[in-house]
Amino acid sequence: MRLFSNNSARTAAIYRNVAMSFLLKAFSALITLLMVPLTITCLGEYQNGVWLTVSSLLVWIDQMDIGLGNGLRNKLAESIAHNDTMQARQSVSSTMAMLTCITLPLTLLLVLLVVSTDVYAFFNADQAVISDLRAALLAAVVLVCITFVLKIVGNVYMGLQQPATSNLILVTGQALALLATWMLMKNGQATFFNIVIANTAAPLAAFLIAFIITFCFIHTELRPSLRFVNIRAAMNLGNLGIKFFWLQVAGIIQFMTANILISNFFTPQMVTPYQIAYRYMSLIIVVFTVICMPFWNATTDAYARGDMEWIRRANRKMSLMSVVIALLMMVMVLLSPWVYDIWIEEACHVPFGMTVMMALYIFLLVLSMRYSYFLNGIGALRLQLGMTVFTVIFIPLAWIVCRMTHDILWFMAVMCLCIAPSILVNMIQFNKILNGTAKGIWKI
Repeated sequence: MRLFSNNSARTAAIYRNVAMSFLLKAFSALITLLMVPLTITCLGEYQNGVWLTVSSLLVWIDQMDIGLGNGLRNKLAESIAHNDTMQARQSVSSTMAMLTCITLPLTLLLVLLVVSTDVYAFFNADQAVISDLRAALLAAVVLVCITFVLKIVGNVYMGLQQPATSNLILVTGQALALLATWMLMKNGQATFFNIVIANTAAPLAAFLIAFIITFCFIHTELRPSLRFVNIRAAMNLGNLGIKFFWLQVAGIIQFMTANILISNFFTPQMVTPYQIAYRYMSLIIVVFTVICMPFWNATTDAYARGDMEWIRRANRKMSLMSVVIALLMMVMVLLSPWVYDIWIEEACHVPFGMTVMMALYIFLLVLSMRYSYFLNGIGALRLQLGMTVFTVIFIPLAWIVCRMTHDILWFMAVMCLCIAPSILVNMIQFNKILNGTAKGIWKI
């Protein structure tokens, strides 16, 4: 199980995973590009906007693992660095047990909320247009909660420094969703309810298949088992995981509530052009994530071995990549009018200003990720948690600005403002840790 015996092996593993992940992410990006006009064709701009808002809510559910997934990948990487198979299996089994304990009450609570609340008012949706919104939400919640447990297999591959395999599972789910949506359209069955089911059942199928193959055939030494559930290991994972959880919550507040806020501050129809601009510019995040993701657990491995020189070299590569990303984004913004014409034709109009603001937001997000992946890998989470205060003020600040301006571009400006301070703090802390000068609040 000892994957990395030296820094050259670690770097070679990253290169292999980056190359494979690029291919998979390119396919994933193609699927995303095809899915946008397909769902607009199936549902129309209004229902599609509601579906995008619903999908944002489902992402909230997906992140409610109190950070256990990210905690597992770090602990698993540490176990591998020390060649401790027993601890690795205990971590997997304990995480699986805790996720199951979280899922049962979570599913019940969400079902009760959907049944007892006015979902049409929450999503600012017209019941005359979408009569089966409540039924679609109930089915989606149950399917996503089951996926919630099975997705542990993706975190296992992340911990094993095999992000390409994790990406393969995700892409498989996306491909199945695209195929199901296309078949619904061809058969004249592309109702709101059916589209929601297709897009939530497909990832579940992919993770279920991967779960069986991984733990029954490939990595039987890591197969979850009740006799390997360790309360102390679970608590250690929980202590680390809760920090990741709050970081995830902060990200959700700013990133994933945007659709819900736009739907309520403006109209559900406005969500569609916003999401089109986001999906276009977020292709940059796909590229950057493919490169950065392997560095997370490779950094954990390097830091556990005291190999700071490898981290310095990796940092220089990330700096160069950030410059390339900035230049590429400028080109994408200039080409956006022509890209939209080819991609979605006349199905939806995306203002140029919206694309510019989205590009700025995405670039700031890339700069933040550029440091946070390294900090996450070595468990330097305390300061990042402190910076979430800027995310907490996002909703009230966005509400005030939207009431004053009634302009979605100012809403997006607030998004950029709330992410900027964390970039500066992440950069300072990373350099202090790297140079061995981190003291006081800057320490891990």
